Amino acid sequence: MSLADRRVGVAVDFSACSKEALRWTVNNVVRDGDHLILVNVLKEGQYEGGETQLWEASGSPLIPLSELPDPSIQRKYGIKPDPETLDIVNDLAKQKEVVIVLKVLYGDAREKLLEAVDHIPLSCIIIGNRGLGKIKRVLLGSVSNYVVNNASCPVTVVKLSQEG
Repeated sequence: MSLADRRVGVAVDFSACSKEALRWTVNNVVRDGDHLILVNVLKEGQYEGGETQLWEASGSPLIPLSELPDPSIQRKYGIKPDPETLDIVNDLAKQKEVVIVLKVLYGDAREKLLEAVDHIPLSCIIIGNRGLGKIKRVLLGSVSNYVVNNASCPVTVVKLSQEG
């Protein structure tokens, strides 16, 4: 894969820490010619039947940035992108020659993020970290920790700054 074919993945769940990771990626990683792939993993119970069952195994097709604000697309894939996330990527699209798409996966975030790394495939992946306390991390298992230890590409973990 040449540098011109870089596929930069960012795990997004439209939370404060995923927006922080996205902002960091835009400011520090993304260059002209890159593909920015937003990877959104929905857990069981966050989506109901309908067409999402078609995508359960392989995930959604790559959804172009231009289609993300469309309510029918949001319903079809069970996504709820927030205005701030859309602003970040729309601003990037105006500033740099970057292809921006969203991939929706359904299931366990740890497994699905690794799948995205291998199947898209991603050159690197950036993940926000909520900074769970030690006890919660032991009980829940940190998604970022799992991906760092198991991904076949470089992983960057961006911590949510305390100001936000």
